[in-house]
Amino acid sequence: MPLLVRLVGRSGFEGMSGRQAARGAIMEDETALELLIAPDVYIENAVDVGTTQRSSDMLRFISHVRDDGLHMIDWRLTDSRIRLVAKMLARYPADEILVACARPFGQRPARLFSESIGARGIIGRFVPGTLTNPRLPRYFEPSVVFVTDPAADSQVVTEAIGSGLPIASIVDANNMLRNVDVALPGNNKGRRSLALIYWLLAREVLKERGEMDDETWAGLHELLEWETAF
Repeated sequence: MPLLVRLVGRSGFEGMSGRQAARGAIMEDETALELLIAPDVYIENAVDVGTTQRSSDMLRFISHVRDDGLHMIDWRLTDSRIRLVAKMLARYPADEILVACARPFGQRPARLFSESIGARGIIGRFVPGTLTNPRLPRYFEPSVVFVTDPAADSQVVTEAIGSGLPIASIVDANNMLRNVDVALPGNNKGRRSLALIYWLLAREVLKERGEMDDETWAGLHELLEWETAF
């Protein structure tokens, strides 16, 4: 039976703008798509390992609950959403994309992701008013925002909402999706998980732009180098 997944994102991306466009719904037959990477790589890097707490918003992304109470994320949906987020980001000028990450284990891969695709990265502490106060030296007006965790990066999310910007985010089992336009389900707390997600997402954004292929990317970027050292 074909696996039909409701993907929240831009419907074709053209002819729409802002958060309304990002909240459009599309349907895709996942059986027609080849996986971005072997299933065991997702599992080995704990991309599917969620949390003991689960929000009602994340129910559709959960495959099962382990005996130890951890809610496991369906890695097949992680794979398909990486594609969707890549398509979304590739349609914006690189210098109008903001990538934010407050989580320690996500800071190195988020920075490398930003550098790889030419985006603006705000890694670590986010100064309140960066998106809303033109008098600040670091004031920035992006067209789209990508965050590692909508809870840890809540100030970024709040300011993006106030500015009417579309928001994409990696979301774990315990995250709420109320302010997330495009959700990328996955473990957003683990060192290896965040490295793999950002590594794949960077590759797919560049492929969408016609600037990269899998073989070249693998030769240029070793996954291990994207992991936070500490």
